Amino acid sequence: MKLSAKIYSAIIFGFLFAPILVLIVFSFNEAKSLSVFSGVSLKWYQELFRDKNTLEAVKNTLVLAASATAISTVMGTMAAVGINKLRSKWYRAAMNTVTDIPMSNPDIITGISLMLMFVFVGRLFGASTSLNFFTMLIAHITFCTPYVILQVLPKLQQMDKSLHEAAMDLGCTPMRAFLKVEIPEIMPGIITGAIMAFTLSLDDFVISYFTSGNGFETLPIRIYGMTKKTVTPKMYALATIIFLVTLSLLLISNFVDNEDQARLRQARKEKKGKKD
Repeated sequence: MKLSAKIYSAIIFGFLFAPILVLIVFSFNEAKSLSVFSGVSLKWYQELFRDKNTLEAVKNTLVLAASATAISTVMGTMAAVGINKLRSKWYRAAMNTVTDIPMSNPDIITGISLMLMFVFVGRLFGASTSLNFFTMLIAHITFCTPYVILQVLPKLQQMDKSLHEAAMDLGCTPMRAFLKVEIPEIMPGIITGAIMAFTLSLDDFVISYFTSGNGFETLPIRIYGMTKKTVTPKMYALATIIFLVTLSLLLISNFVDNEDQARLRQARKEKKGKKD
């Protein structure tokens, strides 16, 4: 059974990661061929960094992702704190349901509905162009915020509620107690939520496509436009860089989670030892 389980796992992982491995290998291919590997070269990485339009799209994507991550992290943390303080079970369930809608709703529905809303509001105020950078930013904040809430809320529920009360008894104001006591306790969830928000914003195509305006092109939209023509290996190089960045963020997220879990286990052991 153990051998068969290992073989099955190897097949699954091979199926999942073989395309990525091929992509990485051919990003170093000397020739333009997408099927025959003729030698190792950094030619396509050099071509990529000479492509001004692609680099501009990368910059736009990073600016958009960083802005959406910063705002959604603050909003998501505040929303999680508010939901955690709700006393009514039914009201809390309703808020959790509303929070889950953007995550479960198909991206194409979210994109079309946001586009229609932005166009309606733009025409209502007589704007010449309804879609621009700010409409994309609002759209990205909309679908990133629930993921931050999803990461921060469990940390608030795990936190000892007496910590906040103890800080208040020692003379802290409610805001100071929140900043000095609660924030450090839920920081792993905030970091994980921020990483997820950044990764989702970096990767999004469907919602960005429907809410983007003229003059602001993100990387996924540019790659989509390039697929209508011949795909050159420099796109393999670009995809490899994006994959390595995303992998690094996931490793950081897992490291933070593991550290947090180890800290919780240590705290439980100390608490159990005191009881004994």
